[in-house]
Amino acid sequence: MQTHFTEEALKQPHIQEADRVLRSCVHCGFCNATCPTYQLLGDERDGPRGRIYLMKQMLENPDDSENVTEQTRLHLDRCLTCRNCETTCPSGVEYHKLLDIGRAEIERRVPRSRADRAQRYALRKALVEPKRFQALLKLGQTFKPLVPGKLKDKLPPSPADAGTRPEYQRHARQMLILEGCVQPGLSPNTNAATARVLDRLGIGLTPVAEAGCCGAIDFHLNAQDDGRARARANIDAWWPHIEAGAEAIVQTASGCGAFVKEYRDILKDDPAYADKAKRVSELAKDLVEVLRDEELTSLEVNEGRRLAFHCPCTLQHAQKLGGAVEGVLVKLGFTLTPVQDAHLCCGSAGTYSITQPELATQLRDNKLNALEAGNPETIVTANIGCQTHLNGAGRTPVRHWIEIVDESLPPSAGNA
Repeated sequence: MQTHFTEEALKQPHIQEADRVLRSCVHCGFCNATCPTYQLLGDERDGPRGRIYLMKQMLENPDDSENVTEQTRLHLDRCLTCRNCETTCPSGVEYHKLLDIGRAEIERRVPRSRADRAQRYALRKALVEPKRFQALLKLGQTFKPLVPGKLKDKLPPSPADAGTRPEYQRHARQMLILEGCVQPGLSPNTNAATARVLDRLGIGLTPVAEAGCCGAIDFHLNAQDDGRARARANIDAWWPHIEAGAEAIVQTASGCGAFVKEYRDILKDDPAYADKAKRVSELAKDLVEVLRDEELTSLEVNEGRRLAFHCPCTLQHAQKLGGAVEGVLVKLGFTLTPVQDAHLCCGSAGTYSITQPELATQLRDNKLNALEAGNPETIVTANIGCQTHLNGAGRTPVRHWIEIVDESLPPSAGNA
């Protein structure tokens, strides 16, 4: 794609990056074929190719107020950032990087309404601090009839006790774990189950209380500086453990994992953190990357339960780990049912299901229809956002896949 940036504009790092991404696009339109919002709405501007043209026009014309409007922002807001288009693209267009630039620019050029700004601020403040989120969650569960409709479905029943975590210090092999911000409240058993399974494999999970939200929520709600600040804080928290020999940084939520692996990119221009961020991104591993490299026979799991696996977009399109969880589950003896259009997003997409509830609900129901077609006992996934969003329909139960593995450990494994 030909671009028309001025020499002065190209002195700015974000315009240089936008120019690079735009020039890699051959505007073939293959991306639209797998774009969830284009499939639902049929509008070129609600597909990757159309959004690329909108962003190109906006970035090339910094003084254009006639064509850069709230309608432009609407089409960018409707993007799920699922990155399905990147998997489809034959030219390797890094669409999500252009989208981050475009969203920051539209935020500057077309200010949001007070109500919209308040909603986004509230989401950022409510979700990123685990203790605050858990307090709000408990309050919402207590007064659920009074909770607005689009939030009510997000409130699960009070979660069951997570059980005990094994003593991590007894193992020579040590990994860190990102506890997450909403997962400890919505599904506290996920990380506890992870610790128990890895304990059977001779791996201890070192807790790092100082590490907090990965920064994705802030970053993708266009508070990008706050997202970078959270990334720096996590790097500072993890760094002493990395220097002490921590083998990896494990994420059990694929959305967090995808973003931590982006630390090297979002902090590449920060001289104080660029090298550390690169190292952290190298050490970041989704849980399945740990398990698939281990000898799993020691777990002594021999299962036959019928499961449908929903592969989150952040796992298959961002981290390129499509098929990895399925491979581990089959190796352990689980039966996986076929899922049509498994590449499509479920509509969760971070806070998307709250900011774009109508589209998110359509995508959720379509995804559940596909997942339930094979009559599974349980649907499993690898991201707390997808898990909560799909469970909100009140249909087939949805859980994290590691919980099912943990439940299948024999009693001698210390399964609590």
